[in-house]
Amino acid sequence: METSLYLPVKTFLESFGYEVKGEVGGCDLVGLSEADPPVVVICELKLTFNLELILQAVDRAGVSDEVWIAARISAKGRGREADKRYRDLCRRLGIGMLGVSDQGEVSVLVSSVSPMPRTNPKRRTRLVKEHRKRRGDPAVGGSTKVPVMTAYR
Repeated sequence: METSLYLPVKTFLESFGYEVKGEVGGCDLVGLSEADPPVVVICELKLTFNLELILQAVDRAGVSDEVWIAARISAKGRGREADKRYRDLCRRLGIGMLGVSDQGEVSVLVSSVSPMPRTNPKRRTRLVKEHRKRRGDPAVGGSTKVPVMTAYR
């Protein structure tokens, strides 16, 4: 399940100083920096790299400073993570790619860059407020069809 990727990716982002919480505003992981205004990092999780993951990341680009996608690295290393076209697409879109091994090790396959400032201030503000209102990290990122503990619950 996607939830198995949550903890390794959360730990990876926290090592860079972000406060990370799961399932905030429909995003699998949201990380905020201590800066004012905060740097917003969003990461979407899937078991495999696919078009749906790219489309989710493109949708999140308007509310974040950095967008990452993360998926499990295929056992033989011949999955999409090895496809140069897929990596080039992520690079051109400014989307970072993280690979998670079966042992939970996270590696950067493509670095995230911010090529275009296409922000949606209203959605971004809503996301930051929701992240700050939550106490602890009550929801595991990547989960589906389970109730999400939000700030108002």
